[in-house]
Amino acid sequence: MTYTYTPHGVCSRSISIEINDDETIGDVSFFGGCNGNLKGIAALVKGRTIDEVIETLEGIDCNYKGTSCPDQLAKALEQIKEEL
Repeated sequence: MTYTYTPHGVCSRSISIEINDDETIGDVSFFGGCNGNLKGIAALVKGRTIDEVIETLEGIDCNYKGTSCPDQLAKALEQIKEEL
């Protein structure tokens, strides 16, 4: 299933997340933000479980904003996890 999340407090405008039946990440696409870095994050989380990604990315800060694109991905996954 594919979910769309609107991040807050970061440069990216939208995150599209594909979740496989076994609750692993199938694909992630960020729209807006630092293209190369976000493609790297998407490649690194592919195939990992929702819980692994949340644990790894939650709380990462970007320029003292109190959040970051990786942190927003973790927040999106927490929301998705509640819906599953």
